[in-house]
Amino acid sequence: MTELVILLKSIEKLRKQLNDLINAKSLNLQDPEIIAASEILDDAISKFNEILINMKDK
Repeated sequence: MTELVILLKSIEKLRKQLNDLINAKSLNLQDPEIIAASEILDDAISKFNEILINMKDK
């Protein structure tokens, strides 16, 4: 698998985990665990976008 495919699968897994965590925390979006999980997902999405931009530039 390419790095992009692996990252995309990771993003989907992180998104599901975040959604499950939000539901488990009764939609309290200020919970520190939710904030941390969201930041991890944001980092993965940023990395994905960076790879796409680099691929476009080549």
